Amino acid sequence: VNVGCVPKKVMWNTAVHAEFIHDHADYGFETPGVKFNWRTIKEKRDAYVRRLNDIYENNVKKAHIDIIRGYGKFTTDPEPTIEVDGKKYTAPHILIATGGRPAVPSDSEIPGASLGMTSDGFFNLEELPRRSVVVGAGYIAVEIAGILSTLGSKSSLLIRHDKVV
Repeated sequence: VNVGCVPKKVMWNTAVHAEFIHDHADYGFETPGVKFNWRTIKEKRDAYVRRLNDIYENNVKKAHIDIIRGYGKFTTDPEPTIEVDGKKYTAPHILIATGGRPAVPSDSEIPGASLGMTSDGFFNLEELPRRSVVVGAGYIAVEIAGILSTLGSKSSLLIRHDKVV
């Protein structure tokens, strides 16, 4: 919800609108001077995600579910127990929402890696980059390269191969 599906769909829809505007003249619409403002969509997207977070959290509270934030792990205790930041919690039902973190190579592994950002960083961009290079061939990389390109960033997509094909 925070740096994946929902904000990516907002950005994808933004790019779709840019494509529609590009094609308007073919359908008889005159749209001179249409400008895109990255900061506007970023602010609106981020506000939408915050609203969704609040809705989800309120629904969890209405269901009388306790939210415990921190780093947790299951224990070896006989009853279902987790330990979060040094404190133990026991309950008949426990869900650990794991989330995820991208693996970033070091500069010794890939020279210049520290100059890049992960796909999460895409959602932190304060402005549309004039040029962008997206490394990867997965659907997220392809979508982000397409979004950036459609919105006006001169974009390149790099694909790595471990062996010569």
